[in-house]
Amino acid sequence: MITKIKQKVQDSSERSARKNLLEELFADFYRSRSKVYSINFFRGLFFGLGSVLGGTVIVAIVIWILSQLANWFPPIGQSIQDIVTTLQR
Repeated sequence: MITKIKQKVQDSSERSARKNLLEELFADFYRSRSKVYSINFFRGLFFGLGSVLGGTVIVAIVIWILSQLANWFPPIGQSIQDIVTTLQR
């Protein structure tokens, strides 16, 4: 029982030390709040742009695969072609 308590105290102090170290590093790198806000703003812009571009590429690949499937499987080709036409609009 005592070893469990010792372990909990040790884990808690390690977490506390890590948290303090991270806070000190953050304070050293970013002394100005306006700099932090501007960095986060641009990170958000680029994240959004990357998400949109990535989604566009994935949709284009799906459309291309569906159009190829329409050529390989003629019985379901018309259904796939209808889906591709709808997606292209």
